[in-house]
Amino acid sequence: MEDNKKNLIKDIIIWVLLLTGFALTIYLAHVYYEANFNRYAMPSFCALSEFMDCDAVARTTESQFFGVPLAYWGMFLYSFIMMLMGVDRLKKFPGLKFLEVFKNKYHYIASLGIISFAISMVLLCVSLFVINKLCIMCAATYVINLIMAIVAMLRVKTGVVGVIKQSWFDFIDALKPIPYRVAFIVVMVCAVGFLGWAYTSAKFSPALKYQRNYGEFVKTKVNKYAVKGNLLGSEAEDAVVLHVYSDYMCPMCSVFNMMVHKLAGDFTNVRVQHHSLPLDTECNKYMTQEFHFGSCTMARYAEAAHMQGKFWEVNSLFFEKKPSTEEEVIGVLERSGFGLDMDKLKKDASSKEVIDIINADIDYAVGKEQIGTPTMHINEEFEMGIPKGGYPALKQWVRERGGKEKHILF
Repeated sequence: MEDNKKNLIKDIIIWVLLLTGFALTIYLAHVYYEANFNRYAMPSFCALSEFMDCDAVARTTESQFFGVPLAYWGMFLYSFIMMLMGVDRLKKFPGLKFLEVFKNKYHYIASLGIISFAISMVLLCVSLFVINKLCIMCAATYVINLIMAIVAMLRVKTGVVGVIKQSWFDFIDALKPIPYRVAFIVVMVCAVGFLGWAYTSAKFSPALKYQRNYGEFVKTKVNKYAVKGNLLGSEAEDAVVLHVYSDYMCPMCSVFNMMVHKLAGDFTNVRVQHHSLPLDTECNKYMTQEFHFGSCTMARYAEAAHMQGKFWEVNSLFFEKKPSTEEEVIGVLERSGFGLDMDKLKKDASSKEVIDIINADIDYAVGKEQIGTPTMHINEEFEMGIPKGGYPALKQWVRERGGKEKHILF
């Protein structure tokens, strides 16, 4: 009688932990959806600070495993343990007799709690030292997993190692009957197939898809494909000319700049022509309010650098450093080591010739109703923004307009 009472208390505690954990993972699944799929979503209540921010964590690639959000994995874990809690009753129903393979349910629950807590500690380290942000709701589930494992092990004499070993032996025994073995294989094949689809399609993880399409271009501010001089790509007269309109203060323009540098190296007949479209009231007469302060100054000095045959190195340097005032721009260029004639550069940057070039680029873009950055065109076929599929989509867009890729022989 005393044992039954203790087991009842044990079951009640585990059920409370399970229901709490399940509710938390449902909420985390909602946070994940809002953060990744609802562009108009308001911050969740657990977006408390720059460090404690569930929304920011949900937008990272670390918030998924094999393309499936970790919140969904948590929901599956708690659902499975709920099934284990009721296995003694469930296996009596017709069609559920196979549940008899789950012997020693507390051993299974303790093992799952221990394993999930160990995984949780790895995730915590990733959160603290890689993402540098903490999801407090996730941390709450880590604690629940630990407490659940401890409670499940109460009055189990074999210890942690013994619990895991016993669960493993029970699992092996459960697979001895051929029908159960076949059913397990079928389930695993379906699971692997689903995870393979989820991972390759990134249907549930926009961050994973973004990393594949833009990863190498957003991980660093330094353009490893940067070239020197005024020529980027083919110098042939019949080359396909990719005209790019950008703003040095535009975050995506910096990414796009790296992309077009790589693109020029991946194609044999493409040349990139840069045009300034600064969204800055200093030189853009179409701007009604300040937006990208400093982009006009950088545009002037980049054009001045073009007169000294050093446009593309200065272009990449500005995207990397983003100086905003003329003093900062001059300082960055003086420290660059590019060998610029600074007196000539300062004079040219304020010259009518340079200002006319920038005004002409702005007027042309606005006249074509291309008022966002980055914007590109080949033979008057315009595309505003980076193609949705990232670099692969950009290559496809250029290929369809006459670009010929290099064939690499291994």
